[in-house]
Amino acid sequence: MKIRLLIFFSFFISLSLTAQIRLNGYTQSEINPALFEGRWQACWISLPGEPANVYGVYHFRKSFELTEAPGRFVVHVSADNRYKLYVNGRFVSLGPARGDIYNWNFETLDLAPFLKKGVNTLAAVVWNYAEQKPVAQISFNQTGFILQGNTAAEAVVNTNETWLCLRNEAYHPWNDWTVLGYYAAGPGELLHMPDYPWGWEGPGYDDSHWKKARKGLEGAMKGARDYPGRLLVPNPIPPMEMTVERLAEVALAEGVVCPPDFPKRSVPVVIPAHSSARLLLDNQQLTTGYLSLLFSGGKNAEVKIGYAEALYENNSQATTKSYRLNAKNHRDEVKGKLFIGYEDKLIADGGEGHTYTSLWWRTWRYLELRITTAEEAFTLDDIYGTFSAYPFTNENTFEAPGHPELNKMLDIGWRTARLCANETYMDCPYYEQLQYFGDTRIQAMVTLFNTRDPYMVRHAIEQGRQSIVPDGITMSRYPSGLHQFIPSFSLWWICMGHDYWMYRGEEDYLRDLLPAFRGVLSWYERLLKPDNSLGYVPEWFFADWSAGFANGEPVREKEGHSAFQDLLYVLALDAAAEMEEAFGLPALSQYYRNLAGRIRDSIRPKYWDEGRGLFADTYDHRSYSQHVNSLVVLAGILTKQEAARLMEKVLSDKELVQATIYFRYYVHQALNKAGLGDLFLDNLRIWYDQMELGLTTWAEMPEPSRSDCHAWGASPNIEFYRILLGIDSEAPGFRKIRISPSLGELKTVSGTMPHPSGSISVSYTLDKKAGLKARITLPPETTGLFIWKGKEYTLKAGEQTLLCP
Repeated sequence: MKIRLLIFFSFFISLSLTAQIRLNGYTQSEINPALFEGRWQACWISLPGEPANVYGVYHFRKSFELTEAPGRFVVHVSADNRYKLYVNGRFVSLGPARGDIYNWNFETLDLAPFLKKGVNTLAAVVWNYAEQKPVAQISFNQTGFILQGNTAAEAVVNTNETWLCLRNEAYHPWNDWTVLGYYAAGPGELLHMPDYPWGWEGPGYDDSHWKKARKGLEGAMKGARDYPGRLLVPNPIPPMEMTVERLAEVALAEGVVCPPDFPKRSVPVVIPAHSSARLLLDNQQLTTGYLSLLFSGGKNAEVKIGYAEALYENNSQATTKSYRLNAKNHRDEVKGKLFIGYEDKLIADGGEGHTYTSLWWRTWRYLELRITTAEEAFTLDDIYGTFSAYPFTNENTFEAPGHPELNKMLDIGWRTARLCANETYMDCPYYEQLQYFGDTRIQAMVTLFNTRDPYMVRHAIEQGRQSIVPDGITMSRYPSGLHQFIPSFSLWWICMGHDYWMYRGEEDYLRDLLPAFRGVLSWYERLLKPDNSLGYVPEWFFADWSAGFANGEPVREKEGHSAFQDLLYVLALDAAAEMEEAFGLPALSQYYRNLAGRIRDSIRPKYWDEGRGLFADTYDHRSYSQHVNSLVVLAGILTKQEAARLMEKVLSDKELVQATIYFRYYVHQALNKAGLGDLFLDNLRIWYDQMELGLTTWAEMPEPSRSDCHAWGASPNIEFYRILLGIDSEAPGFRKIRISPSLGELKTVSGTMPHPSGSISVSYTLDKKAGLKARITLPPETTGLFIWKGKEYTLKAGEQTLLCP
């Protein structure tokens, strides 16, 4: 047991140290300038005799001697598909962060804390999932590993033929499982442990039978002349958070008796020889991370590890592939339900003190262990997860006395946002792990309103640019090894750039993006007809998963004639025009304004239905939606009084195509713009419904939902601050602050949110007789405007108290 505890402790400490080293690591300016010039001395290495692109898990080792422990030992490391790096048996890094061939990330590490005088060993596991790789994983279609010393002092570890390598014959892809709905996150692992080279990462391992590595192309950074390989770039984001977390409880045990403290503490569970056991473990909330099993004995025992967001009702449809035919109902309920989810599988070798940790992270609330033993008893010594996600820190506070449900809603939203962000933003962590730019706009706003993180939003915007094809539009999602186009998301991507400008500034960076924005708008302009309406936009023009929208697309006519298309184009033109005027080409700004104006002027004649008091989705007025009417308000087609009447109709007319979780973001914005922000808290039913079903993250769509975790549902984590507390940017870079609260029925509420120059704090007390008492603190070097019942009050930096009748 002492050995196993040391493994656990060492793993945890290594992860913590890695995060500290990497977060206090190196900017691009601190990388040796020589590495930007020409080719590296280190080469991409692989296993000799192995095909370039087949499923495989490989190990690489390099032992070297140091005359003294170094004070600094900086290296740059990458792989294709991915790697985990160990120094003297200690785990220190994983990567590379997902990118593409022209932006292949490498991590920069200082290995000095892990090195010693004498012989040291670097070891890496590298895996290539080949044709089974996740859709989000781009590959050069060649297995490879590279490690480059920053200076001559570290050149001894440069990858070349002095490194040794081995194919791990224990690993195989495992796909004998079912997931309901579209799945794109890669295979499970089948690990035949009798073939596993135990101890491969440690300094005492005998690698005399390993092969010398095959030396391939030298590494080179982006910008190297005539370089035909992966173009290396420094990883622009920090390392992922790694925190050990214990599972909460045993929900079900069959064929085995579990100790009372299991799995909250490390206590052994023994499955006797010639028996079968099933354990259903409940984490009580969804999580993402690396699952670790510590075990002993049980030679030839079979262990299946299943991962699920929720359990399914046991009915006649349960074996179908469609999530729409399989209800989950309350997520806490276990009795009589089915476990359906992806798996990893182990075949034990009977050894003592073994640890299994998945190569790639998993997503689960529920874990199912199915263990079948042979001649020996199998001891599960421990099971735990290592939470892994982008290292966001929530800088907000929110208090509404007497309304704990609002804080619970924020907690669920924040958890959803965390789990949907790893090396990129992701639509969902379980099924796809893909960065869709329509989703990402909302995720970026959650980041801007809740954190001080300077990297992730810009990283996502940049990956939108990297996805652009010669025709001019972005891909729907990126990075992605399988191209897909959702042209509406290209327009939301432009709006995301405008959001970033308003809340963070960075005009110099955004100026470089303007040509890309122009290309997208030009692609759309080619579809513009003489009547100032877009023709039928090709590809998948996703709007929302609404009933009445086939395949999520708005109702359109064969020739287009779509208010949704036209209005979304107007919003993107408006966003681009403001940026062009501020830091681009003023003449182009005017051109965009004129173009948007012509389309805007055509909206009422084409789509307004006087009899219904609504804007129709199409020329023929056969469909009406909350979506189009909300976009009309956001596009500034109406006066404020007209907008208010329209939005009241939008909320009351249940015959309209109803917005679901995703598009409620835009419905709520339209309410606020129409002066109806006080109705915001009354229109959160879609979130309360999920809370009543026991969800711990927000689902992709109303029941039945495929995914239980989609960050586009975290928009309340924006709107509690932007609409309810009323805090918004009034000028680029948040240099001027507008505060216009919409309290609804709340009498007392307060909150704080981050700002580039500090924090914004507000506290409101509403009394029928005395009116509103507002205590407001603005950060240094800012000004502001407070608006209450149509009256404006000037704000200054620092604390101030307003009494508003």
